[in-house]
Amino acid sequence: MDITLDKQSTTDGLIKIKLTESDYQPKVEEKVKEYSRKANIKGFRAGMFGKSILVEEVNHLISHSVSDYIKDNHLRILGDPLPNQEKARTIDWDTQKSFEFEFQVGMVEDFQYELSPKVKLKSHSIEVNDAVIQETLADMRQRFGQVTYPEVSGENDNLFGEVTGSDGEKKSSYIPIAKVENNEQKKFLGLKKEEEVEFEIEKISTHSEVVARALNLPESEAKNAKGKYTLKISTISHVEPAELNQDFFDKVFGNGVVKSEEELLNKIKETITENYKRETEHLLDHEIQHFFVDHTKINMPDAFLKSWLKATSDGKVTDEILEKEFNDYRNTLKWDLIKNKIADDLKITVEPEEVKGKAKLLIAEQFGGPAIAEQLGDKFDAIADNYLAGQDGKGQNFMRLYNQLRQEKIMKAILEKATVTEKKVSLDEFRNIAAEHQH
Repeated sequence: MDITLDKQSTTDGLIKIKLTESDYQPKVEEKVKEYSRKANIKGFRAGMFGKSILVEEVNHLISHSVSDYIKDNHLRILGDPLPNQEKARTIDWDTQKSFEFEFQVGMVEDFQYELSPKVKLKSHSIEVNDAVIQETLADMRQRFGQVTYPEVSGENDNLFGEVTGSDGEKKSSYIPIAKVENNEQKKFLGLKKEEEVEFEIEKISTHSEVVARALNLPESEAKNAKGKYTLKISTISHVEPAELNQDFFDKVFGNGVVKSEEELLNKIKETITENYKRETEHLLDHEIQHFFVDHTKINMPDAFLKSWLKATSDGKVTDEILEKEFNDYRNTLKWDLIKNKIADDLKITVEPEEVKGKAKLLIAEQFGGPAIAEQLGDKFDAIADNYLAGQDGKGQNFMRLYNQLRQEKIMKAILEKATVTEKKVSLDEFRNIAAEHQH
């Protein structure tokens, strides 16, 4: 067997394989004998199965040879090798003794990245002020309040119905009138069920979450929404806020956790702070990704990747989809390459016991805390093992937690070496910054 790489550029190449009869014939003859022993059929002739066995063995040999060549030569490839189908179709399996195959590959050469105090990152921590606490308390009182259904809409009511845009598409809609801009509220007041109201979406609110609910869109799309819409009302609801009493405290945080308004406000602040901390960390992860993708030079095999995506998608990836989504896909691949190189360079590993420990923590949280581990004793290990194996036994939960732990270690290593500046921002400022980082 002769296998070579025809390197056409730094990112594109052809793996060429030449097979002679001596490369595959011993295996073919062995398989034919095996078939003849099993096929105890009168009149069995090796030729009846010889061609299919030949094709099977050559394909098996080619597949393993390409994989071994890539591994042995430390080629960093993206996607999978693409066979030259036109060349393969010219093969005459009845008469040929020697065969030639070609596989197109997309490669990435070694690259350098910056990981030092020169890497400047900004962490945006959300200020938990009285306004945020009071807004959260108001939302809680609404959530646990008494619901009524008035005949006519008022300024503290909620409208549910079907919204229609200029394209005629109908979607379910929810509009809390109190969150509509003051100068637009009037048109939503005094309405009854089955009545319609027309509005310009960009005028009713500057908050993307309000627009998202009104048009039943993801927030990332809602911030760009424009135009006239018509709402046909199906339901009007009014929520009388819950009273600040022990019954309310217990419903929100559990029996006896909070016993006064002062304790309630402190608990709300603690909860918000913890939630915002997670949001801050998530946004910082995006900031890190953007920095390394934007500041690390990697020559990517774009033409190959587009061909590979189309060839392996069963017709689902079209030129139109590639036009819209290829840059995002390319940047995700680039970030994966950078993360993998950082992990290799810093010798970042995740041991099976770490994954099992993470699984136990998750299971304990689902069942109310660490006490469950003591109650279950030795059975806790078996429960964790079953969870990691997953429903089909293929270990999808193991791989999910493994990748999560590995990502956390990589991010921690980056933050230990980079320079991170903290900036306190309001909730609205944070939302605007987060919207800019949407992928």
